[in-house]
Amino acid sequence: MFVLWRGLSGQVRSTVSLTLRRYVSVSGMALPRPVVICGPSGSGKSTLYNKLLKEFPGAFQLSVSHTTRQPRPGELNGREYHFINRDQFLENIKQGDFLEWAEFSGNIYGTSKKALEEVQGNNVIPILDIDTQGVRNVKKASLDAVYIFIKPPSIDVLEKRLRSRKTETEEALQKRLSAARNELEYGLKPGNFQHIITNDDLDVAYEKLKGILIKSQMPMATGSSSVVNSFLDKPAASVNTSSQD
Repeated sequence: MFVLWRGLSGQVRSTVSLTLRRYVSVSGMALPRPVVICGPSGSGKSTLYNKLLKEFPGAFQLSVSHTTRQPRPGELNGREYHFINRDQFLENIKQGDFLEWAEFSGNIYGTSKKALEEVQGNNVIPILDIDTQGVRNVKKASLDAVYIFIKPPSIDVLEKRLRSRKTETEEALQKRLSAARNELEYGLKPGNFQHIITNDDLDVAYEKLKGILIKSQMPMATGSSSVVNSFLDKPAASVNTSSQD
């Protein structure tokens, strides 16, 4: 699970045509609306937002979520995840510290409220990459977010993508495929997501994602960086941003 954060501020631009409900900070400044990105493993979510990181360096920040799983070779605590034990995670859940959390293959993953509040306090857009279980929890919270579902062209294509990784046993792969079918069932149900992007052509899917982000956010304050402005000034009208494709 990853969380992307993109900085956003500046005067309202006419290219942003969608009027959205806004958050207001203690200082009275309206805060950006969070964006939730969901999709089964192999749908290409991380590839899409990594393209954003590459195209707009400095405008996005990858935040760190919590997990109970063991670090993999090369992973560092506080960089890929905050690695904590199961007892501590469960205690934090009881205390209401998490905006959302989900369990997969015996491990718990979650997004802390503190992390979201800290980033929103800096007037940046949070983008949460979470599974459908996490989406359900976010919807129960008092969080007004933009919901985007990334889907593969078919379950067969998804299986080919997962097998091409050659990183899992057959048993683990079958678990992922089973989870993917459940996520697709939820993701494609009318009303669960405002936008659905089929990732059959990466470049086309990426342009759709950018268009959605441009139209779903409004500059909230003066003093935005040139990097953020360059993202917002993209011609959103030229990008297909329909909720279904």
